[in-house]
Amino acid sequence: MNHEDGKKKQGGRGQGAEGKVKKSPVPSPQSPITNHQSPSPNLDDWLEIGKIVSPQGLTGELRVYPNTDFPERFEKPGKRWLLRPGETELESVELLHGRYLDGKNLYVIKLKGVSDRHQAENMRDCRFFVPVSDRPELAAGEFHVLDLLGLQVFMQSSGEFVGTVVDILPSGHDLLEVKFDPDFVTNHEEFKTDKKQKTVLIPFVMEIVPVVDLATRRVEITPPPGLLSVND
Repeated sequence: MNHEDGKKKQGGRGQGAEGKVKKSPVPSPQSPITNHQSPSPNLDDWLEIGKIVSPQGLTGELRVYPNTDFPERFEKPGKRWLLRPGETELESVELLHGRYLDGKNLYVIKLKGVSDRHQAENMRDCRFFVPVSDRPELAAGEFHVLDLLGLQVFMQSSGEFVGTVVDILPSGHDLLEVKFDPDFVTNHEEFKTDKKQKTVLIPFVMEIVPVVDLATRRVEITPPPGLLSVND
């Protein structure tokens, strides 16, 4: 499963701003599972975009904690897919409307067929999904988080392989967490005093990461002196 269809803007590019469901059979409530363990759903082809955390008011509205950078996921009416706790099959639901709660990082939404607080209470911990193929278009200089993970990182000046992007961390400028290739550590004197350093955080800005080539799965970096030897 892929969490979050987030978008990350590479700082300094001058463009506008701006990572985790295949259906499988689920036993009916009347059919006991002989294995005492519910089979895990296969969610490889889906993106998790949020989770219901509580009811809102008395009319069936729901509070949702988002796992997405795209407000249209919970503000634009239409079909969504829901996975209930303990189940393995997604069900289609219809989003009627939604709004963002400023300062709380929550959406309040209304689903068709959920009309009172009791029904809303029964939907706690349900998770929302959309197909991986349903990722929104991005502007130039913006990237989906999932597309950045696994990219190979090279020194632009020498072509030397540095390592692999393993995470993206939010900050003033987003940070690429890069896991060093063992040969890169061995070949550089500054790492000999701290061989435990396995990763480094690289600011995702144009001056330091001038090339992001998704087609070849390649990133080129021009780090300032000392950046790669800073142990996080």
